[in-house]
Amino acid sequence: GKPKKVAIVACMRKLLTILNAMVRSGASWNDSIHLA
Repeated sequence: GKPKKVAIVACMRKLLTILNAMVRSGASWNDSIHLA
């Protein structure tokens, strides 16, 4: 249904925001996050 789709989109946006912040700060531990 719609609520499920909205939740998925919200999670993806949150992940993108975190990844963006990590790339900008030059985090070297993003490999462990890909494995998680």
